[in-house]
This record gives sequence, C-alpha cells and structure tokens, in this order.
Amino acid sequence: MSTKSQVLTLLMKQAPDFISGEEMAQQLSLSRTAIWKAINELKKEGHMISSSRNKGYSYDTTDILSAEGIKLALSPTTPTLSITILDSSESTMKDAKLAAINGEPNNTLIVADIQEAPKGRFGRPFFSKAGSGIYMSMLLRPNQRFEEMAQYTVIMAVAAARAMDELANVTTEIKWVNDIYLNGKKIGGILSEAMSDVESGQISNVIIGMGINFSLKQEEFPEELQEKATSLFSSKTPTVTRNELIAAIWNQFYRILEQLPAEDFLEEYRQKSFVLGKTVSFSQAGTEYIGTATGINERGELIVKLSDDTEKIISSGEISLSTIK
Repeated sequence: MSTKSQVLTLLMKQAPDFISGEEMAQQLSLSRTAIWKAINELKKEGHMISSSRNKGYSYDTTDILSAEGIKLALSPTTPTLSITILDSSESTMKDAKLAAINGEPNNTLIVADIQEAPKGRFGRPFFSKAGSGIYMSMLLRPNQRFEEMAQYTVIMAVAAARAMDELANVTTEIKWVNDIYLNGKKIGGILSEAMSDVESGQISNVIIGMGINFSLKQEEFPEELQEKATSLFSSKTPTVTRNELIAAIWNQFYRILEQLPAEDFLEEYRQKSFVLGKTVSFSQAGTEYIGTATGINERGELIVKLSDDTEKIISSGEISLSTIK
C-alpha cells in the first residue's frame, strides 16, 4: 500500500475526529515529512482535509471515489477485493475483460468516475457525467460448468436494490431482467458476460457490469431521457457516498452467494418486479408476441401467457411494456 493510501485510510478511519501528524507517523512508521507530502497530494486530488496546529488533521467526508473508502465500508465477511479506481474509462466492461486476459485475480473490481462510451444491453449508449454516477465492473473466476453457474444478473439486481433501499431510504423496483427503477424511471442497469474455456467446457470468467445514476439532477439528463431516467438522489443532497453504496452492493451480492442455495433471492426478485401482471410485448425467433407476464421461474426466466392461453418462456432478449394496468 502506498504512503498516500495508508494516510488516506487512517484519516478515513479516524474521521471526523482529528489525529496529529506525530501520531499518524508513529502508527504508520513514516516520517512527519512523508505524512505532510501525502496529505498535500490528497488535497490536490480533491480530498477535503482540515488541519489544526493543535489538533492535527481531520478528514471531511467527500464523494471522491477511492479504493480506500470502498474497502472501509466492506463487510468483514465480503471477500478481499482488488480495486482499481479510474478517472475515466471507455468502458469498465472492456477494462475487466482486459484484466481477465492479463491474469488479474478473482474479485477484481474496476470503478470509473465517468465512462466515455458507456454501453448497456444490445450496445445501447446511456448518459454519463463525472462525479454523478457509478460505473463499475467485477471480474469473477468461478470455474464452473454453465449448469452450475449462479444467476449473477438476477443476484446483482437484488443486491443493488437492497443496498439502495437501505442506504437511500427508497423503494426500488426491477424490470426483468436487468434494470433498476425508481418512481417509474430507470436509475441503473446491469450487464453480465461469461467467457468459457473451450478445452474444459467450464466458465472461466464472469464479468458483471453496472451503471447507476447516483446524483444527477433531473434537468441534467438529455431532454429525450428526462421522462425515462432519473437518479437515486435527483432532487436532494445524497445521504451516503458513492463509496458506501458501492461497498453495500457488493456486501449484499456476496452475502447472497455465500447463503446459496438457502437464500431465496428469486422470491425477492419477484416481489420487486414491476413487470409481473403487466402486458408485455417481445420478439422470439423473429415473431412478435403480446401477452401477460405471469411469473419468473427458478431459472430467472420470464413466463408470459398469450391470448390463446399458451405460455412462452423468455430466457434472454428484451421485453417492452405495452400497457400498464
């Protein structure tokens, strides 16, 4: 861990109390000069650090993304994460794929302050603004056969919804299969991709990406999105930091994984769904269908009842709400 990282971690742990430079130097086995240089570097990066001749230094909570801030908010039961923070990224999914190719370890998390070319499902772009969103991708190395794989997209949706509800005191909903909604508007989307080993037939890598509109004001969205999208804190000052929300999401994610198969996340997913009971339209094998979404099965697939009382099972692709009852 770098000197700057050690100093930042100690300041965050101590906050909001002051800690003297001498005590920091003793705890970290560093010189007072090294402490002073690290604090100046942190201030240049935008961290708010108060100083007092008699008291020392105090860290003022800011919403700057940091690996140190995320790690401090992780649960003791959450696996150790290898975290990389980027000022900007073309796509954290691409970054995670490159990490997989380069042999980065299991549980490698890449977080960007802004994505220059963010993509959702089917390669669709979405709006991104520095300092106002969360753009992250996790590299997992499950080394399991496809039939043994956890339903990562569904688990991630439940984990994100839980974390947002708890920390922001809201009630989110889930649109099958991968979107998080608040007050009828989209605030986040999830994308999962798997890479398999041809020789073993196992899934060697899974990458889970998520984009969250965190603190964008409603008027900051492009006009064409203002009726469709919103953010977690679109009309009020955030009550948590992005670091805290990121940690909370992964705490919930790994908690669900740890408790499988006892964890009934699918039931929670069903309860959160605003698609069930609605009329939906979708395409399968080039044919358009309209029916009522009646259930989500144990594989996370959507069950749609058509007008002739037959049922269609949708395991991938997209649905669109044609009416809201």
